[in-house]
Amino acid sequence: MNTERKVSSQLRGFARRLVAEGLMEEQTAIDACTDAADQGLTILAWMIKNKGVDSVALATAASAEYGIPTIDIRAVDLALAPVSLVDENLIEKHNAIPLYLRGNSLFLGISDPTDQEVIDAISFSSGFRVEPVIVVVDQLTNAIERILNSANPVFDDFEDDDGLDGLDFQDGDLEAGDDSADSAVDETPVVRFVNKVLLDAIRKGASDIHFEPYESSYRIRYRLDGVLSTVASPPIQMSRRLSSRLKVMAGLDIAEKRIPQDGRIKLNLSRRKSIDFRVSTCPIMFGEKVVLRILDSAATQLGIEGLGFEQQQQDVFHNSVLKPYGMILVTGPTGSGKTVTLYTALNILNDDGRNISTVEDPVEIRVVGINQVQQNAKQGMTFARALRSFLRQDPDVIMVGEIRDLETAEIAIKAAQTGHLVFSTLHTNDAPQSITRLMNMGVPTYNITSAVNLVIAQRLLRRLHKCKIPDDMPAEALMQAGYGKDEIADLKIFKPVGCPDCHEGYRGRSGVFEVMPITDAIGKIVLEDGNAMRIAEQAREEGINDLRRSALNKVAQGVTDIIEINRVTKD
Repeated sequence: MNTERKVSSQLRGFARRLVAEGLMEEQTAIDACTDAADQGLTILAWMIKNKGVDSVALATAASAEYGIPTIDIRAVDLALAPVSLVDENLIEKHNAIPLYLRGNSLFLGISDPTDQEVIDAISFSSGFRVEPVIVVVDQLTNAIERILNSANPVFDDFEDDDGLDGLDFQDGDLEAGDDSADSAVDETPVVRFVNKVLLDAIRKGASDIHFEPYESSYRIRYRLDGVLSTVASPPIQMSRRLSSRLKVMAGLDIAEKRIPQDGRIKLNLSRRKSIDFRVSTCPIMFGEKVVLRILDSAATQLGIEGLGFEQQQQDVFHNSVLKPYGMILVTGPTGSGKTVTLYTALNILNDDGRNISTVEDPVEIRVVGINQVQQNAKQGMTFARALRSFLRQDPDVIMVGEIRDLETAEIAIKAAQTGHLVFSTLHTNDAPQSITRLMNMGVPTYNITSAVNLVIAQRLLRRLHKCKIPDDMPAEALMQAGYGKDEIADLKIFKPVGCPDCHEGYRGRSGVFEVMPITDAIGKIVLEDGNAMRIAEQAREEGINDLRRSALNKVAQGVTDIIEINRVTKD
């Protein structure tokens, strides 16, 4: 039985109830009322915004205070909700959802029934009289997400256990020179099978899909957390049908099978979410291999905290991104996460006050607010030519997909020296080698030291899933891996196990970085034409972790294991 507290006369209405029911301290409620008044909010709206009270208790108290019923939206069949009566933008903007219609009354799920503006807007949009019903704010948000992100109907009739039983083909119907497959690319079973492969890849978090024909077999592989694994082996007779279907989806010439082609597929997963696929075809001995790179713009919205930097590395990176000019280089092999790192930096800077331009080959992720140019050497749009154009268009921030030659390097460095912030990539093994790569291209050392602020080398490590268990590795093996004697005593490491929710004991990936600012001491070595070994030695003296040391730290933190860091970094 609730015993109401005595409440100061300073408090009125809903705030008084919250204190009386023991949901808030009196002074906290007084301060909340003051802050809410300053922001022009009701106390209930302030509580919802600032999560001042448990959401379930808040909804119950609001129901008692305002005499409005509550409902557990988890028990409502949202498929029957009259959502179409209200514009989706209003649902998302006001965090309110139509639940059911009775006569001329539309019952509206809402967390703040005191917000008359929302009720009026929904009433005007729908043409019905609105009756508010209180829903716990967390449940309401989740329900709206489910409604607005409901799956595209193209996948609704394709269950997870659907296989190839519905595919109708005959042996030998795809002999060389037979284009019958091209006329069958719209055959429903083939369409449904390709859709399922794409959707499964997205669900599993794959980064690439490989469609590979061989002499007497065909396989489809996903790259999951950086490792390829076979997921399907359809009959070889499907080879041309599958490649033709993918080429149609990507807008490529299905009759051209002798030369590589590149295209793009846009797949709408829901009303608000879409995924892009970069498509590459290549003629091989027994057909066409097709590789799809999955481009999810959400990956670039991780935020700097989600990349995997150590705290000191993150601070150095963030400070360099906020500098008004200079060059930041990111290096690593293909698939090491360079694009995500670069776009994380660009998203930090992407506002109305900056002009950001990029030239890439290809443009993988499209971002509103950034002027993106596709490199096309055949048509004369090279990296160097695009850079020259950018410099005539009042730039603040420039990103060059890759520095491949001296001309591009010189223009990029000139831009960094003349008040612009420049981002680019190189393909080298570590940060010190990036500096020597520029030197070998012919860039003068004094230009390198005056322009380059920071060099980042990176790799992607598979993260251990929560099913991991402690690993009892001998001290000798740990020392051989790179740990010192003083580290081993308190070191607790883990190894993968595997469960239905992960892939071979791993799930997701984390970046591992070498973040090397060009300090005065490193700059002096560069000016003396020092090699990568001298630069690396100086970096170690300055406390800069190389890739191996950063990877060992990830093992010590329980993020990954010794086997994984041996796969991606050298001892």
